[in-house]
Amino acid sequence: MALEDLRRVVVLGGGALGVSSALHLAKRGVSVTLVTEAELCSGASGRSLSWLNSAGERALPYHALRMAGIDRYRTLFAADPTREWLRFDGGLFWAADDLNGTRARHAYEKAHGYDSQLVTRGSLPQADAQVEGAALAQAQAQEAIFNPGEGWVSLPHLVAYLAQQLRALGGEIVEHAGKCEVLRDGPRASGVRLASGDQLRADAVLVACGPATPDVVAPLGVTIPNGSPVSMLVITEPGAHGLKAVLNTPRAAVRPNPGNTFALDHDWYEEDIQLQADGSYAIDESVVAQLAAEASQLVKGEPLRAASWKLGLKPIPGDGEPVFGELESVPGCFVAFTHSGATLALIAGELLAEEIVTGEKQPMLASFRPERFA
Repeated sequence: MALEDLRRVVVLGGGALGVSSALHLAKRGVSVTLVTEAELCSGASGRSLSWLNSAGERALPYHALRMAGIDRYRTLFAADPTREWLRFDGGLFWAADDLNGTRARHAYEKAHGYDSQLVTRGSLPQADAQVEGAALAQAQAQEAIFNPGEGWVSLPHLVAYLAQQLRALGGEIVEHAGKCEVLRDGPRASGVRLASGDQLRADAVLVACGPATPDVVAPLGVTIPNGSPVSMLVITEPGAHGLKAVLNTPRAAVRPNPGNTFALDHDWYEEDIQLQADGSYAIDESVVAQLAAEASQLVKGEPLRAASWKLGLKPIPGDGEPVFGELESVPGCFVAFTHSGATLALIAGELLAEEIVTGEKQPMLASFRPERFA
């Protein structure tokens, strides 16, 4: 579809990927309506650790895309370094009793130019003086990796920031629309139907519904394997701990959060998360307290206490790689489905908007097309 024929796009999904894509479309002069099942950032974006990184082992095209994502956050950070919801103070990683594995990860990162430094308990304060050095010994780890170029973002703050710009450019945001479906005229996507039955006609539709994305496109005859596990994000009570780096350790992941709080998560308690009859999830508060206790051992100062927590599915495609681009069997319908929604939110929104408007495929997304599952 030529640019002059593209009048209206509907974006399904009120998380970071959806709002970023909608904003980039609006910046290109497209009439955009963003539709979300509940309120903005009520899904996976609202319970993401949102660690900005390209650490560990992954395919080089994925690494390149993540590094471009970090670059866009650095541009945003440079515009206003005082924002408390976007920081670049590095990340620390260590594994349990896995000296060889830590060194192998470090070597892999160094091999493609990722800033990676090995630290010991003695040199740990040079990375972040607020990290409890004894935590390394407790994990039977001799070394950790410090990645000084990493950072973090609070996605609820980011989404609010982007949504404000979207509205200022004339973009419409429809919240509490319920579960929606993609409409077609023949093979081509032609809009969406809200839970109320109302229809929004469009020249293109972007489905960015987090872990629900495969279910939304399934009625179109498109299969995207879904590997999304259950997850939990805990926000602590405020405290004066001073930690700056993001921590990824064998029993807890910790990142600073606005308001002198921390965000905590991990995966060891997945089996403790129970699906309820109404479709929601629940977990015993003792498990939440245990995660806070595990995180407390990592940070100097008073013990951390949980103030709130959110449960739900963490979006992960079946093969672990992002899924971006137009559905070949349903022209005009695009998808955005990825585990790294925080790191990729800004760059993916930019590249998808470019594809939707120009009709030209972006080379950086070539490895992530949905047709690889056909």
